[in-house]
Amino acid sequence: QVKEKCYIQPYGDSPLDDELVGENVYMNVVKMAKNYVYFTTPYLIISDEMERELTMAVKRGVDVRIITPGIPDNKSVFEVTRSNYEDLVKAGVRIYEYTPGFFHAKECICDDEIAVTGTINLDYRSLYLHFENGVLMYQCQAIKDMKADYEETMKVSKEVTEDYKAKQPFKIKIKRGLLRVFAPLL
Repeated sequence: QVKEKCYIQPYGDSPLDDELVGENVYMNVVKMAKNYVYFTTPYLIISDEMERELTMAVKRGVDVRIITPGIPDNKSVFEVTRSNYEDLVKAGVRIYEYTPGFFHAKECICDDEIAVTGTINLDYRSLYLHFENGVLMYQCQAIKDMKADYEETMKVSKEVTEDYKAKQPFKIKIKRGLLRVFAPLL
């Protein structure tokens, strides 16, 4: 029997210190991406820094995709999540919404070599206010399995990228803009 040679690093993130471990792990994976970086997250309420890293990855030629739920568990948070789509898709990020139901997976897969999974959403509360944990994997067989699962999930997800390239109605932009102000509280 051949043993797999891979690296697994569990980590925790605490709001009680000055370390933004969860966000830094995600941003470093995005920075290292050469071909693709795929995310699944139930909530997409990201910082300006994270948005910048995602858009810079696209500018480097990286295929950046994000799957979020198509059916919300909280309508206000869902609208704030959608308020983040427009700037990302205009920069070249592809956004998908999972259509069969609410989707609660939190994963990041990069270049068939690196993956992250755990409890950390791409949202303000998870990245800055909650106790969270994750597992970083490098060169593990599980990464190929995660990518295959991601590709299967995409088949039952609707790509909404084109919907957000067009200008959104003013009324919706105002509503989402106001919700973004309160995003840290949601």
